[in-house]
Amino acid sequence: MSEENRLHKNESASSADSTKNAGKPVVYQVFTRLFGNTNTTNKPWGTLAENGVGKFDDFTDTALTEIRKLGVSHIWYTGVPHHALVTDYTEYGISQDDPDVVKGRAGSPYAVKDYYSVNPDLATNPAKRLEEFEALIARTHAHDMKVIIDIVPNHVARDYESLDSPSDVSDFGANDDTTVTYARDNNFYYVVNEDFAVPQDDNYIPLGGDSHPLADGKFVERPAKWTGNGARAAQPSINDWYETVKINYGVRPDGSYDFPRLPAGYANKSFSEHAAFWQGKSLPDSWYKFRDIAHYWLDKGVDGFRFDMAEMVPVEFWSFLNSSIKMKNPEAFLLAEVYQPAKYRTYLHQGKMDYLYDKVGFYDTLKTVMQGDGDVSSLLKSHQQVSDIAPSMLHFLENHDEQRIASPEFAGDASKGKPAMVVSSLISASPIMLYFGQEVGEDGSEETGFGDPSRTTIFDYAGVPAHQRWMNNGAFDGGQLSADEKALRNFYQSLLTIAATNPAVNGELISLHDANLTDSKNYTEQQLAFIRAQGDNRLLVVTNFSDQAVKDLTVTLPPGVVKQLSLRAEHPLRGELDSGNDATFKQTENNSLAVTLSLRPNGSQIFSF
Repeated sequence: MSEENRLHKNESASSADSTKNAGKPVVYQVFTRLFGNTNTTNKPWGTLAENGVGKFDDFTDTALTEIRKLGVSHIWYTGVPHHALVTDYTEYGISQDDPDVVKGRAGSPYAVKDYYSVNPDLATNPAKRLEEFEALIARTHAHDMKVIIDIVPNHVARDYESLDSPSDVSDFGANDDTTVTYARDNNFYYVVNEDFAVPQDDNYIPLGGDSHPLADGKFVERPAKWTGNGARAAQPSINDWYETVKINYGVRPDGSYDFPRLPAGYANKSFSEHAAFWQGKSLPDSWYKFRDIAHYWLDKGVDGFRFDMAEMVPVEFWSFLNSSIKMKNPEAFLLAEVYQPAKYRTYLHQGKMDYLYDKVGFYDTLKTVMQGDGDVSSLLKSHQQVSDIAPSMLHFLENHDEQRIASPEFAGDASKGKPAMVVSSLISASPIMLYFGQEVGEDGSEETGFGDPSRTTIFDYAGVPAHQRWMNNGAFDGGQLSADEKALRNFYQSLLTIAATNPAVNGELISLHDANLTDSKNYTEQQLAFIRAQGDNRLLVVTNFSDQAVKDLTVTLPPGVVKQLSLRAEHPLRGELDSGNDATFKQTENNSLAVTLSLRPNGSQIFSF
């Protein structure tokens, strides 16, 4: 078959797909402290008491049942490790965090303060916070889903302090030589003989100007440490990741490496061979600290990790860490945030990641199509550029870093996400991720404090309005949703069920786009048609990115495709996305087959045949 019709052959899911789904992994990302919050106040910079907070206990059996109905195989509970926050938990022995080095009032989940504990905000009884999370892990498993949490290896909170670490584990930096900028076994880098100074900016005041005993423009850190994004000044910029400090992995300040390198050929070796390579090696202290952290959570029942800003950490460390994780749990789900396409294959093959975000390329191009500025041919080209690793490139439309589809800054209409989600879910064997609230059209418009609207806050206490209407005060039955919101959630449930259960999504991708763009009636750069085929399991996917309906759209299968799939005229097509929307292939000239159908604005048709 020609390359014109085939973008990638024999795509197969990663070995990390240990779910019982016949299709692909479906990841539900939930911002844990927002999920169960029923408070609708949403006061800018509001306290926990004013704006409320969700708890582990809010993930009831009913809530988990409804999440599972979306085809979900893995829940990524975002913001679980104990991070710096402004709410006072000193009665539980937790030191008070300084608002001058905390973003927002609830704090960034990516400024972890204690890797051996969980966010006290999330517990009904903060003294039992770890036990409550362990109970949530058990509940999630009971509902046939697996648990993912964050590990943020590049940086930690400025005031890291673990209360609950094992007796043989020392805190980051506890044994550092602070008289030098760098030493291999230091956990941090230092600005020698200089004190840290809080960044200054005329347009920003911690807590929006609310009073707080520690909000005095000062934070004691002697000597100053390098900031999380690598800034080396004792006083970082307000635009730096000033609430965090960078971890040292044995990378000298000049960029050279102070650890063994992987020999040539290790990209093709198994995780067990990687693990064997690192045995007996002398390695930087930070490597062992993060290995111990990951193993601690595996022992608690966590099934995998989402690694923040993985590309800022040497790939050799990932080989060491991930091979050790896989030796402990071969089915662990390992997802990394990497935004440099030139490094994708390195982090997958040498770093032993299972999955990476397909952001720079697929998501970024898809966003332009959704906004009416891009074309489908460019989207297919971006997909083809990663065709050799496509099953490992996780697709998404929203996450905590990205704008909500319904926000004016993105597309201004949740329905614009429907064709994009169809394509993202079904074009490859890669996992698909859904961000909580996306399925009911959340628009991220709340002005809650730190950061700008269009992205649901990750820094402050807030309620998430459309999601709260679905939550319906803990009934989790959609009882307060509008008719359009209910229809949208039903669409996501139907689509993701197909992705999770139909084996065709792990098969071959056959693009019909070029042939139909040239020859078919009413087919333009705003439509996309393709087939996924694995044995007798086959799907025809046709989607419309236009705000206008398309009537009498003819989708043609060229002779080569007809022959390859052993098709014939009058072959039935069973509607999968819209029940009862069946059709048949009709014979055309030149031994082609065609089906004529209509598409609603931003609508799709999915057929099994």
